[in-house]
Amino acid sequence: MTSKRRLRAVALVGAAALVFAACGGDDGAEEDPTSEETTGAAETEAPTESEMASEMPSETAAASETTGGEGVLQGVRGTLPSADITQDFRDRLLEVDPELTDYSYSGETYDAVIILALAAEVAGTDDPLAMASEINGVTKDGDVCTSFEECKTMIADGADIDYDGVGGPYAFSAAGEPTSASFAILQYGADNQIDDSLTEFRQAEISEDALPTDVATPEASGGDSDGQLHVGTLLPETGDLAFLGPPEFAGAQLAANDVNDAGGVLDQEMLLTQGDSGDTNTDIANQTVDEHLAAGVDAIVGAASSGVSFTVIDKITAANKIHFSPANTAPDFTTYADNGLYFRTAPSDVLQGRVLADSILADGGSNVVIFTRQDPYGEGLLEYTQTPLEEAGATVTPIVYDPAATEFAAEVQEAVAASPDTIALIGFAESEQVIKTMIEQGIGPQEIPLWLVDGNIGNALGEKFNE
Repeated sequence: MTSKRRLRAVALVGAAALVFAACGGDDGAEEDPTSEETTGAAETEAPTESEMASEMPSETAAASETTGGEGVLQGVRGTLPSADITQDFRDRLLEVDPELTDYSYSGETYDAVIILALAAEVAGTDDPLAMASEINGVTKDGDVCTSFEECKTMIADGADIDYDGVGGPYAFSAAGEPTSASFAILQYGADNQIDDSLTEFRQAEISEDALPTDVATPEASGGDSDGQLHVGTLLPETGDLAFLGPPEFAGAQLAANDVNDAGGVLDQEMLLTQGDSGDTNTDIANQTVDEHLAAGVDAIVGAASSGVSFTVIDKITAANKIHFSPANTAPDFTTYADNGLYFRTAPSDVLQGRVLADSILADGGSNVVIFTRQDPYGEGLLEYTQTPLEEAGATVTPIVYDPAATEFAAEVQEAVAASPDTIALIGFAESEQVIKTMIEQGIGPQEIPLWLVDGNIGNALGEKFNE
């Protein structure tokens, strides 16, 4: 897309070297690069949001008259791993599901299915172990191709391919995850819905040299093979992340359609069986995985939730099947003992935490409260956001809460006591109640800049405040 604004930063988080670039949507704006090593803080000439905000409310501030209604979320921003998908791709998704209103992780899900199909073509078999040994290679260090049909033709001609796809380039590391990823910076408008005209995209990269090298690799062969690639999905039809289900299901189905329209895999039609993941409060994921394994799938695409994936990863990989998530971001997957069979098109929160931290710093945030779920996803993203903020000199107050809680008055009162100039919230469905409690206690998003992330930034949340 054309450049409205471009930010660049180089940073070190532990041993990980990260590079970022951002771009927005209007023509004719001059490029304005900024960079600082180690902290990644970006300079800003204009007054920051925190400077322009009204005086911090006291602990005895009167509760807001309402916790919902027009404009309650206006100006709230958030980060979401997402490519700048084209209108053509959106239109093709709508042909699969005309009811789509959100496209989150649709590209990453589409690409996960395509990468599996390409790995089978390169391996010449649907043996999951042989496919797994080819997955990283089809995403890097070859001749670039952007569709299954194009890549399949190149493979047949003997080329070494580099599939970039809808969300690429990915350039998978030895751990089977992106070393390069795009992040959308989203913002709510006056109608409590995401204003697409304000969306920006930032590219983040991590040097593979800075990543762990002692990761498992799959055996070259030895798994089951019947000559027909069969993929099962494990995506949220129900549960906390059910709003992510429709675009992910549509992305998987569109990929299967494109593969089969191009002649299939290994001269056979690729089979796709869709399945529900539920959430960590149910056992739906385990039931779905059992059904997929009984049906003889070669790979399972999902879950969206890192917590859910942790409940089934051992079962999937112990069965010598590929586990491939389009949305897991928990850093713990990088070094998890997965027999070399776990992959993801979503980037680790090592990258997202850096993007979120740089965004907060660029706005002048220096006293930051971070609310986060007490689970692998929340605590992982907290760590990789808190560290670069503190390295840049910011004060961070982490508030870790039980995601099963139904009220958050004590946690929000702790935030009030910290007198923050910026608040970040790492949550899922419970984010609605956390924000409403913040409004009641006088630190809502119209008083203090609020950043959301990943699973809680989207129109589904806004609709709850419009009810």
